[in-house]
Amino acid sequence: MAASDSPRVNFRLRREVDGFRGFVQRLWARWWVKALVILAALGGIGILLIWLLVARDLPSVDKLRAYEPPLPTNVRGIDGDPIYSYARERRVELSYAEYPQLLVRAFISAEDKTFFEHHGVDYPGIAAAAFNNLRSNRRPVGASTITQQVAKNLLIGNETSYMRKAKEAILAYRIEDTLTKPQILELYLNQIALGRNAFGVAAASYAYFGKDLNELDLAQMAYLAILPKGPANYDPIRNTQRALDRRNYVLGEMLKNGFITQAQYAAANAEPLGAVPRQTPKAQVAGSGYFVEEVRRQLIDKFGEDEKGGPYSVYAGGLWVRTSFDEKQQDFAQEALRDGLLRFERGRGWSGPLLHVDIAGDNWQSAMLNTNIGLDYRDWRPAIVTATGASAATLGFSNGQTGELPRWAAQMPVRGQGGSAFNALEVGDIIAVAPEGSSFALRSVPKISGAFVVEEPATGRVLAMQGGFDSRVQSFNRATQAQRQPGSTIKPIVYAAALANGMTPASIIVDGPFCVYQGARLGQKCFRNFSGGGAGPHTMRWGVEQSRNLMTVRTASQTGMDKVVGLMDQIGVGKYPAYLSFALGAGETTVSRMVNAYSILANQGRAHPATLIDFVQDRHGKVVWPENWRACDACNAPDWNGRAMPRPVIRGKQVLDAISAYQMVHIAEGVIQRGTATVLRDLDRPMFGKTGTNSGPTDVWFIGGTPQMIAGVYIGYDTPRKLGGAAQGGTVAAPIFKQWAVKAYEGMDRLPFRAPEGVRMVRIDRASGKPVYGAWPGTDPKAAVIWEAFKPESEPRRAIRRAGAVADPAIAAAAAKERAARAARRAEQRADSDFLQREGGIY
Repeated sequence: MAASDSPRVNFRLRREVDGFRGFVQRLWARWWVKALVILAALGGIGILLIWLLVARDLPSVDKLRAYEPPLPTNVRGIDGDPIYSYARERRVELSYAEYPQLLVRAFISAEDKTFFEHHGVDYPGIAAAAFNNLRSNRRPVGASTITQQVAKNLLIGNETSYMRKAKEAILAYRIEDTLTKPQILELYLNQIALGRNAFGVAAASYAYFGKDLNELDLAQMAYLAILPKGPANYDPIRNTQRALDRRNYVLGEMLKNGFITQAQYAAANAEPLGAVPRQTPKAQVAGSGYFVEEVRRQLIDKFGEDEKGGPYSVYAGGLWVRTSFDEKQQDFAQEALRDGLLRFERGRGWSGPLLHVDIAGDNWQSAMLNTNIGLDYRDWRPAIVTATGASAATLGFSNGQTGELPRWAAQMPVRGQGGSAFNALEVGDIIAVAPEGSSFALRSVPKISGAFVVEEPATGRVLAMQGGFDSRVQSFNRATQAQRQPGSTIKPIVYAAALANGMTPASIIVDGPFCVYQGARLGQKCFRNFSGGGAGPHTMRWGVEQSRNLMTVRTASQTGMDKVVGLMDQIGVGKYPAYLSFALGAGETTVSRMVNAYSILANQGRAHPATLIDFVQDRHGKVVWPENWRACDACNAPDWNGRAMPRPVIRGKQVLDAISAYQMVHIAEGVIQRGTATVLRDLDRPMFGKTGTNSGPTDVWFIGGTPQMIAGVYIGYDTPRKLGGAAQGGTVAAPIFKQWAVKAYEGMDRLPFRAPEGVRMVRIDRASGKPVYGAWPGTDPKAAVIWEAFKPESEPRRAIRRAGAVADPAIAAAAAKERAARAARRAEQRADSDFLQREGGIY
């Protein structure tokens, strides 16, 4: 055999290693060991990837311990009763113990049968869901437990993906380790979205049945339990049968789980849904619109609108707000202003539609609801014109009802155009109507508007605020937002500055021509009275009572306009340049500021800012505004402990000396008795005030009141235009105030304005301002002799010649006569003091 054909053999020599290393080498030589290592490595990589992609950025579940769901802000009135709620979501937070156990069992039967057994994840349910998802190309679904739903809703959001499901599962484990089962259920039942803008089961109970949870029956609880699957799918109006079938399924599950008996199941299964129609949440108190909107603005400025603004936000912070809103006073103010506006516009024709919207087919109801227009005046209702005909127009209302407006019920002329209102109606017009027999009659919402504010002078608390005819028709709040010229209502501020700078109520001021050179740019300015002409020299009191412009500007000039506008600034009316025209009300201000200024006068010159909010509490009851707020200790004690009565601390700033303020109030009482507001005299109580009529006139005013309440009203067009020559504060605004006052002051004590210490009450001749002896003031408002208030050493005096000791008998006799006269005067002064004491302790 050839050498090339001999076989070749290869050998591998391996040295056997002893010890642990050798053991590992021998083990690694086996194929199944390699497979296990590879699988473990893949598992580790998978876990690392899960941590990097899923678990690394998951939120901490610890914040669930302190979780506080977004809650609405609740507003209460002066008596503690609810008046409004600021909410974008209906939500009521309850503890787990407050939920009926039968309702809890209904939700467990519907959503998570094994809730009390699993540790956050239902593995059989996940396996079944995964199998179904693999067979289907539709939206992936999963058997989310209640714990997973809490994780989704509160921690990771509602993203639709397998990644989100993985995050849910991990967080569910963590939640179960952190919270107890009742705590998890409490979170779930408080935050789950159930449709009709209701979040949480308690809110849904009101939204669907108008009941508290403890008033629901078994069938209603079972219906609420089906809603987490999709509230729109089980709408009680549109999908009634579907909702019934699902509800009955939940009842069957409750029966299987032993939560209810067969008899309970049968009774609930036969019951209809019984849900109430969907309703738009409204203010709990009619007529509070302008007041609560102003409160909302102030709260947003302070705390922010949503949770991004901080923990005390208006729409999420769950605040409890106590306000000074007095429902009774608000009703009186609203009625008086509305009646006054309608009275002024009576006979002027139809003011036109409230709004016009485009409608097509049967969508008129949704178009009507989207406008959010409402009326709460007597029996008036807003309606939309859905069709017009020769003899009648068809109307639609926001609740879905329809009606008819006959031609004869809409025959008022169209303002500024002529022709009947019926002929001017168009499809899509939203109008005001009122029931008239079996049909409806057209009504006209006035174009003119105005505002009415009521304030408590001792504290500055605003009791009522009406900023227009209706807040849902005219949202602009004229009480705080409309800048208007106050006219003659500014004069008490001007004269108060004069009194504070040396003048007296008896000072003689010339009612005559007054011109002033205002510089090269403004030139010569000559002022005039409202009625023209002048009446010569008169007392300050007479000038205020008769509202004489010439006397006012002369007084302002003598006092110094810098001092006058300085007081206007201090008293909160506004900041104005030192021009004389501002002494006649040329500067713009609001009725709210003017009412507060008069309240300062009535409060003896001590200023309290006008407030609508007494205090704000967080959801736990802690007062968070105003800062350093202190409760009145023992104010709510059930029994008197024999000690001094507790009184809240009322702080204020003295912006005008007390005597000057009282002198001005005392003078302005004469405006009611014999001046420009005598229409109020028959109210028969101590009251001061001042009318106002500005240039045009475009606005008419009255502001005044008693020691208990000060109120102010103005009316005018939003775009200023003349009201007509007959319109004056005493003939238009004062009657509105009177309508309010008749009801507002009913039953109240007739309290006089208290004079501060140091005031000297002197009998004077009303016309000349000179002191009077031997005569007393009477009850006639136009009596010649009146009591006037003076500062010490400022009252008018009669000079007395004092005789020395002489020997002449004639002179001695004269001296004796003089001494007798002095004795008589002293007796008269004592009589003055006695009289003042009898009149209630005026000093």
